[in-house]
Amino acid sequence: MEFDFATAGRIVFGPGRFAALPAIVSGFGPRVMIVAGGHAANLPGLDLLGSERLVVRTSGEPSIPQVSQAVDSARQFKPDVIVAVGGGSAIDTAKSVGVLSRNSGDILDHIEVVGRGMALKPETIPVVACPTTSGAGAEVTANSPIISPEHGVKASLRSPAMLPAIALVDPELTVSGPAAVTASSGFDALTQCIEPFVSVKANVLTDQIAAEGMRRAASGLRRAWTDGADIEARTDMSLCSLFGGLSLANAKLGAVHGLAAPIGGVTGGAHGEICAAMLAAATRVNVQSMIRRDFDNPALARYDTVAKLLTGRPEARAADGVEWLARIVADLRVPGLAALGLRRSQVDEAAEAAMRASSMKGNPIVLTHDEVAEIIETSM
Repeated sequence: MEFDFATAGRIVFGPGRFAALPAIVSGFGPRVMIVAGGHAANLPGLDLLGSERLVVRTSGEPSIPQVSQAVDSARQFKPDVIVAVGGGSAIDTAKSVGVLSRNSGDILDHIEVVGRGMALKPETIPVVACPTTSGAGAEVTANSPIISPEHGVKASLRSPAMLPAIALVDPELTVSGPAAVTASSGFDALTQCIEPFVSVKANVLTDQIAAEGMRRAASGLRRAWTDGADIEARTDMSLCSLFGGLSLANAKLGAVHGLAAPIGGVTGGAHGEICAAMLAAATRVNVQSMIRRDFDNPALARYDTVAKLLTGRPEARAADGVEWLARIVADLRVPGLAALGLRRSQVDEAAEAAMRASSMKGNPIVLTHDEVAEIIETSM
């Protein structure tokens, strides 16, 4: 048995741990760049960081122009550390800025698909990542998906150097998140536990982490959506998000994320909403495809385990898991892909792009074009 496992240099977890941020940051030096999403720049304590501060605000998904502008600011300011506070978009922006600031050239020299894809030197400005949503797990991953508005696609920067120096995960930071964000980010986190668990790259360590993440989502997702102040539910979902990030970084993803990148690039829709819209359909198509033409695939038994973890019923089978997913997506009022801006005329193009996506390499079965299109059409 062989496997590798990489993660952030240090993980600091627990309600109230955000109060430790000034002490943590002081160890890196006096010049602090803060990358903040939404209202995160107003969080108490950020004004205590360093003797010199530069604040960069982000909005929406990271894009090549936004990241390039932030890199220019960092190269001029020369921070000792970058503190990312916000959702996955803010953290991904900060990771991109950190590594690009220590590499020559611009983002198009290094980004995949739409750029040259040149390898990044393993150097970065240290990043302290503080998520305010429970979804992306970006605080423990080594890549950043970035939208190219010019090409209408989402591509990635990748480097082991992009793993944050410290992941500071405080569930209290997620309490003020609106119900819709709780749902979309929560389904992203859940997907990032399910897909690595059934991935062809799964290993004994990610299996344990992903399984616990699914248990936490089964316990906490509906409760966190119903009552955002339920700190126990918020803690469950922060753990699910963290465990999803750990799992995907070391065991890959699958069809949902293979589709989310091209659909996100075309529509500009929020990543979590896109994942949520397709999760039940992708699970069903994967299971049915294996039953039809790969019945000995070990992932079929793993989908039974997923169903047991989600439903809490020891006799549950894969179909029960699909039903559980479809029901909770409906109950939490997640919009379909059509509402997110995808047109039926774009289905074939999105399916074709998804089949080439790197995330598809972890899917437990190689899907046909028609099967991928079926996922999209069912999720409209």
